[in-house]
Amino acid sequence: MARQVLAVDIGGTKLAVGLVDDIGAVRASDRTPTTPGASGEELWDTLVGLTERVLADAGSPDVVGVGVGSGGPMRWPEGEISPLNIAGWRDFPLRARFQERYPDLPVRVHNDAVAVAIAEHWRGAAQGTENMLGMVVSTGVGGGLVLGGHVVDGATGNAGHIGHTVVDADGPSCVCGGVGCLEAVARGPALAQWAYERGWRTDRPEEDRTGRDLGADALAGDDLAVAAFARAGHALGIAIASAKALCDIEVVAIGGGIAQVGDLLFSPLQERLDRHAGFDFTRRVRVVPAALGQDAGLVGAAALVHQGDRYWSAD
Repeated sequence: MARQVLAVDIGGTKLAVGLVDDIGAVRASDRTPTTPGASGEELWDTLVGLTERVLADAGSPDVVGVGVGSGGPMRWPEGEISPLNIAGWRDFPLRARFQERYPDLPVRVHNDAVAVAIAEHWRGAAQGTENMLGMVVSTGVGGGLVLGGHVVDGATGNAGHIGHTVVDADGPSCVCGGVGCLEAVARGPALAQWAYERGWRTDRPEEDRTGRDLGADALAGDDLAVAAFARAGHALGIAIASAKALCDIEVVAIGGGIAQVGDLLFSPLQERLDRHAGFDFTRRVRVVPAALGQDAGLVGAAALVHQGDRYWSAD
């Protein structure tokens, strides 16, 4: 029987739970939307119900640990989370709650974008490299760093937060309280709002003006939607050029819903990266789509347990 980790992926739009074996295969999984306006306890009850359903449907297998990737910021390694895009959870003791439910198992909690970076390094687009940046561009923009083959946590566990590097000093305000952050420019809701203010889907209700809708229109050739993704690509290229100069990474793997438009994002990204990467070494970085899709968060969360010698340093 393969060793399995109960893996949890917490994001602004969904909660996902899965069972992941020691080669990174997702054996079972389920997900549910993150309820807007729900309280912290309501969200916790929803998550517990989801974990119980996954375990029951899988025949209540023995698990060797619990790994969680959650939107941040958070107090790490305590695992007290305050996701910017989940208002109901502020200083929520997620790791302690899971430890109470599973007192005999290791419980490890890290940033969801760090989990995606881990997954792409372990089993995805950055396999075989020692130095990489994983990014998620979706409801928010997050990232995680692997340098020298190991996750870089930083002083508070928030290293790799590339979404809150500044790409436009006179740019829009960010939900973090800063100005001109990459996330304020490139996250899905910001792109949709930018396009709407310039005439995109002004005759549609707000629920028909999501980042997903914008992507569909961009792929269909809508000029404003295409321009919005070019704007995001330019901002990403600037941020990646800075990250490459600072950390000398080899690969950047980008996932999340905004990346699904392909070349409409990656071509302007590469153009701006080339413009800002002046040294030979800063031009030696491959920017690729993430390979693991929706399973990446679960695979990376599981690796916090399965591959703890590389990806977990707090115990």
